[in-house]
Parts: sequence; structure tokens; C-alpha cells
Amino acid sequence: MSSVNLSNITKKFGDFTAVKELDLIINEGEFFTFLGPSGCGKTTTLRIIAGFYYPSKGKVKFNDRDMTTVSPEKRNTGMVFQNYALFPHMTVFENVAFGLKVRKTKKPEIKRRVEDVLEKVYLKQFIDRQVSQLSGGQQQRVALARALVIEPDILLLDEPLSNLDARLRDEMRNEILRLQREYGITTVYVTHDQVEALSMSDRIAVFNAGKCQQIGSPTEIYNQPVNDFVAEFIGETNLFDVELESDEPEKLRFFNSSLDTNIYVDNTPKQIAACQENDQLRMSIRPEAIDVKKTVSENENTIQGKVKMVQFTGEAVHTFIELNENITLKATDLNRGPSTYLNEGEEVYVRLPSEQIRIVPKVKR
Repeated sequence: MSSVNLSNITKKFGDFTAVKELDLIINEGEFFTFLGPSGCGKTTTLRIIAGFYYPSKGKVKFNDRDMTTVSPEKRNTGMVFQNYALFPHMTVFENVAFGLKVRKTKKPEIKRRVEDVLEKVYLKQFIDRQVSQLSGGQQQRVALARALVIEPDILLLDEPLSNLDARLRDEMRNEILRLQREYGITTVYVTHDQVEALSMSDRIAVFNAGKCQQIGSPTEIYNQPVNDFVAEFIGETNLFDVELESDEPEKLRFFNSSLDTNIYVDNTPKQIAACQENDQLRMSIRPEAIDVKKTVSENENTIQGKVKMVQFTGEAVHTFIELNENITLKATDLNRGPSTYLNEGEEVYVRLPSEQIRIVPKVKR
């Protein structure tokens, strides 16, 4: 296993800067995910770790060894590509054994290691089958086996589940995590899928426009986003522009002009992100944190609204509540049966719990 230290990494392609001044450390044995929209720099960063790209500026270290300009084949990393990159004319055994043959490993050792890794990915019975005859999920397992069989110090996965259907993606998420835990291997995973990142990772780095916006555990990223981009990109949220009206020791009072009402927020680091004096502020509250009642409430942060739409998804019910002609809130609750559903046009009272609100700065798009 190896740790990965990226120090002041910048990567330019001509005049375009794909990655800007990135600093991060990935610990030994950690499952670390690069998350962000297309074109944000996450795959470029992964390829810098793999050695397919060299940084324009900065250093790459595995443990204490400088790997900045070391060629890919000398880094002992295993790579799983988005399109699997398997050899269709070869059998499962031949595909998995390919990296060992390149390393001139002896045949008995190749046989032992290939059979062992295929058993771990539940494909030993397909050892002599052509990969072109396998399903998408089975091909994904072959790609994983090929990366693992060389016993890499670091496993790199570039959106490996994007070509699979939803149910198979769920299964493969569990399989990848099981294998990572079993091997104890340092793993760097690239995805644009928030569910994958939140459910699999020890830590996540959120990228946007070449910049790393935030690094943290899944719960930190979700519950304490540092700005409105992270809040909006990770899961779902309701975002409103707000202005600080008063600064009290325990409660802060904010004002939203569209709602024409005050919003009170607990004055703690969990609720208030780090901001600069001139930052435009936004209030974020997750749909599942909103409390909706049919009867009037005297609690603070309670606003009257009207149910605009009810969306049933099976396990959950999403209720869209129009507070006025400019603002519609989304509230989410677990499905507790038809008798609990609200009706379109129904008058309701929405409470925004102060301990569930996060105030974040607005970032330039």
C-alpha cells in the first residue's frame, strides 16, 4: 500500500487549465473519491496519479518517493477504465494474466494468482470463456481482477460503473467496496454519481472547474458544505439568497427579500460556513430536514405555503410547496402510506429547523 501526496498540482493543456493548485493527501488503505461534474478535472487528476499525464506544476509522491515524472509502468498502480479496455479476442484467463506476463512472471505463479483473484470476484467458473461472451457486470469484474492481480500499491478506478444499469451498479458498488476492504488497498475512485461517492468513500474531494472545492468525509460533505456549489451538487437542497440582519451570540437573523421574512440560524460552525466579509450568502436546507404540518405553528422559521405538487417515488414522497410566486420548497418524507400524503392545493405550514440550516457563501460560476 502507498499514500498519495499531491502538492500544488496544476495541469494545463495549452491555454486551458484543467487542474488548479491542488493539494491533497490520500492515506494508505483509504477509499478516496474524486467527485464532480463532467470537465471538472477529476479524471485529469487521476491520470496524473497514474502517470498518463505529468503535471505542469507541482509534485506527486507515493509515500516519500517522488513520482512526478515516473512512467506509468513503473508506478505499480492498477487501473480500471470506464470502458473496461478488455481484449475481446482473449479469454478471461488471458485478460487477467496480461499484466503478469508483461512483468515476466513465471507461469505457475501466473496460474495461481489469476485463479485466486478470479475466485475473489466470483468468476473462476468462467476462466476459459471469451470476455465477449460475458455480461457487462461480468466484464467489469474481469477488469477489476486484471487490476488487482498485479498486486498494485494503488488501485485507480475511472467511472467504472457508468456503463451498467441501475440495479447492477448497486451490486457492483458493494463488490468493489468488499474487494477494497479485503485487499486493504489504497483506492482512488472517480465518479460524477453522488450516491456512489457517499456510500463508498472514506473521504471525498469535490471538484468544479478545475478547483477542489472541499475535502471531507461523506457526512461532512453532505451536512457541512463549504459553499453553494457543494451544497447543490451533493444530493438535493433548497437554496435561497439571504442577508445577515443581526449577529447575536447564539442566534443569527437573516432576511430573504423574496419571502419577506426573517430566518433564524444557530450560531455554530455546523450551521455557518467560513465566509469573507463581501461574500454573497445563501441558505441551504435539505428536503428531508423540512417539517410540514397542516396546522399552524408558533415555532420560529415557520412559513405558510400551498402544496403545488406531490411526487411519489416508492420509498419516499416529495412535496413541492409554493411559498409565494417566486419560491417553491421541496420537502421529502419516507413513504408512510397514502393517508399521510398531502394534496395539491392544500394549505400547509413549513418549518425550517434552525439547527438544520446551513449558511454558505455563493461561489462564482
